[in-house]
Amino acid sequence: MQCCCSGVVTPRLKIKQGIGTQRLGDGGEDDMSAKEEVMKSTQLFTYLDTPIGALLLAGDGESLTLLGFPSGKMQRRHEDSWQRSDTVFAEARAQLTAYFSGELSDFDLPLNPQGTEFQKEVWLALRQIPYGETWSYGELARQIGRPKASRAVGAANGVNPLPVIIPCHRVIGANGKLTGFGGGIETKQHLLALEQTYLASCR
Repeated sequence: MQCCCSGVVTPRLKIKQGIGTQRLGDGGEDDMSAKEEVMKSTQLFTYLDTPIGALLLAGDGESLTLLGFPSGKMQRRHEDSWQRSDTVFAEARAQLTAYFSGELSDFDLPLNPQGTEFQKEVWLALRQIPYGETWSYGELARQIGRPKASRAVGAANGVNPLPVIIPCHRVIGANGKLTGFGGGIETKQHLLALEQTYLASCR
């Protein structure tokens, strides 16, 4: 866990390897299979009230697998078969609360996002975008050594199952404009403004 005023942010992402990974195809079958894996592995959940609404946190009791927004493309609600457990997610709740209070810039949580190997590579790269800054999709593609894969990188960015914690909101268009976001453009604007405000107050 790291304060937003503590200088250089070192990405820490504990992702389990070999769980729900597949080769990246050119269709929607991989994405659908990845979503099905999330549903299978996710059993416990809680909700956290934040300035952008009530966020769904879900996982298997050991790792966080899903963060859902209250609205937008990534709007998520718990499944009827899941069990609520606020205590299991106590650390995630505490770190997210600190983030929205401007007291935390980098999360240190056990995560288990489900996706293809390519998607996980993109999600890991997202953690390298410094707090309060933005990259274009092209920059993100170059970061993973695939400079011509901007579109595929954008697609992986768009299905990130752990937004905010894996900061896909820090990716914008090459022209500097905000692009689509799973929680809605207003939520993306709020997250970027929050980080830039607290970062400026530390200088």
